[in-house]
Amino acid sequence: MNEKLEEFERYLKHRNVAIIGIGVSNVPLLKYMYELEANVTVFDERGIDDIPSEIFEKIVNYNMKYVFGKECLQKLEGFDIIFRAPSCMPTRKELKEAENKGAIVTSEIEMLIEMCPGTVIGVTGSDGKTTTTSLIYEILKEKEYNCYLGGNIGIPLFTKLKEMKKEDYIVLELSSFQLMNMKISPKISVITNITPNHLNVHSSYEEYIEAKKNIFKYQGKDDIVVLNYDNEITRNFAKEAEGRIVFFSSQSKLDDGIILDDDVIKKCEDRIRRHVLNTKNVHLRGKHNFENICAALAATSTLVDIDTQIEAVKNFKGVEHRIEFVREIDSVKWYNDSIGTSPTRTIAGLNSFEEKIVLIAGGYDKQLDYQPLAKPILDNVKTLILMGQTAEKIFLAVKEEGEKTGKKIDTYMCDTLEETVKLAKRSANPRGGSTIFSCECKF
Repeated sequence: MNEKLEEFERYLKHRNVAIIGIGVSNVPLLKYMYELEANVTVFDERGIDDIPSEIFEKIVNYNMKYVFGKECLQKLEGFDIIFRAPSCMPTRKELKEAENKGAIVTSEIEMLIEMCPGTVIGVTGSDGKTTTTSLIYEILKEKEYNCYLGGNIGIPLFTKLKEMKKEDYIVLELSSFQLMNMKISPKISVITNITPNHLNVHSSYEEYIEAKKNIFKYQGKDDIVVLNYDNEITRNFAKEAEGRIVFFSSQSKLDDGIILDDDVIKKCEDRIRRHVLNTKNVHLRGKHNFENICAALAATSTLVDIDTQIEAVKNFKGVEHRIEFVREIDSVKWYNDSIGTSPTRTIAGLNSFEEKIVLIAGGYDKQLDYQPLAKPILDNVKTLILMGQTAEKIFLAVKEEGEKTGKKIDTYMCDTLEETVKLAKRSANPRGGSTIFSCECKF
């Protein structure tokens, strides 16, 4: 029996509930709130014609009120509890005003962590969180624990709470948007790294960093936080952490923690380093992925024996769209890294290849600095093909670096994905076993 959940459900009955944003995380709340007889109003900044018909039908069938359109939150008044989607920033003045009037402003993911009877493991970071989250999940499954995968990946889990038991494990990938203003932390938390990201949404880099801190900020002394020792920001988080700190590193030989020493991952305890795994025996490629393995091993070190960890890591073939080998055509290998939507992630992907590659890059503009990307492109790429909003920024960064160093590569700008793929195919050299690597191309 989940007494905390039952008490919350009794509270919700006949309460005025606002659901802001009807995307993946909030859609399951519609049926859940209907069955609890809550008085629900749905808000979404899209117009009614842009709402998927199957979702709109649910709203109508459940006899829920709805307010759609850009100015919908102006009608956000008189609610007892408000569930915001991750895309609805808690800094919105309408939410602040509602909170000042006594409303509870929360989210599906925050309530999940609050009500969950099992052990919650949360993973965040600027890069690598999906792979690390998936690795942790697979390690726990290898041990035959009953596990749930959610947050930014998997399925929304709040409506699964009644199924969960004390001995279960809930593994969550958590974004800065989900963590922002959160007042509870997982029992085991992982921060892979912190670099500038989502600055088109966050008011500042400092706000982004503060949001990430919430993953460990409310931990107790018996909880665990896994931190990247090589990242200055995450290393300094240790000064603020209440729980037990476990570091991982690919650059330092730690006395305690998990390290990458050349090609070997080692577990360090009291200055004794034990060989765990040779990276040549795993499917993942790239130093950044070996760091993700270190983080996952650190997170599960108190829950799973080393032999089981090793078996799970060896069997793990990676996450879709993350340096994902697509296929080989006419001796040309095609890789998809379209999840790589930041310069640091793109650099990590480039460094995973020894051969010169044909790079397809470009996509949404998140107001990031693309200058750090220029040198790795000039060092690792023979042909650069750009498209999307960031194409011009990447082009100028590479051009400026090339003028400084005297290096040149063939660079092209394309308008469509079809044109881009055709050009990449022509640019590849099948006799040389070329590789085509696509990243950041999400539109």
